[in-house]
Amino acid sequence: YIYSHAELKRLLDAVPAACAGRTPVDAYVFRALLLLLYGAGLRISEALSLTVGDVNLPQAMLRIRVTKFYKTRIVPVGVDLTRALLDYTVTRNASHSAMTDAPFFCVRTGTPLSKSAARSAFRRVRTHAGVRREGDARHQPRLHDLRHAAAVHRVIAWYRKGADLQDLLPKLATYLGHVDLSATQRYLTMTPDLLAEARLRFERYALENNHD
Repeated sequence: YIYSHAELKRLLDAVPAACAGRTPVDAYVFRALLLLLYGAGLRISEALSLTVGDVNLPQAMLRIRVTKFYKTRIVPVGVDLTRALLDYTVTRNASHSAMTDAPFFCVRTGTPLSKSAARSAFRRVRTHAGVRREGDARHQPRLHDLRHAAAVHRVIAWYRKGADLQDLLPKLATYLGHVDLSATQRYLTMTPDLLAEARLRFERYALENNHD
């Protein structure tokens, strides 16, 4: 499922209500997690494995360990995401350990945020936000789809800038931690926006090369 930008905003806006009461995850923690998953295109396992020492905000870089393919990679993050993570860190460190081996994302007790707790929180957020698609509960939008949306939105932005996708797609694959380009290509679902941008680029190419 590829979230629209409007749906992403609704998800973020729904976090306080979904994390209220006796839920184990604080709203500020879950909001930062959503921003990181989308802003850096991480797998949920990669984000939840981060320690305080893995997050180098002065250098705007993340060290991703325990990856799907058992490799470590360095992921640079943009200015807006860095600023959001800095704000998160200040709030987090006021309540939890700031030791380098402490979990970057933790629940209210200070223990690491688990996949099951994150997915449960996301179901609540998704319900509050009214983000759903046809089908039963098993086929609803997932946390992992934030990664897919990040990849698709990046390619759409490149299309609109007239960037060289042949040069940039391998770099996107490296950034996402894929072993080859084919894995990244599977992420690039042909959404209406992406299809429209691809059509416009083809039309420009055809017009520029029409010598009749």
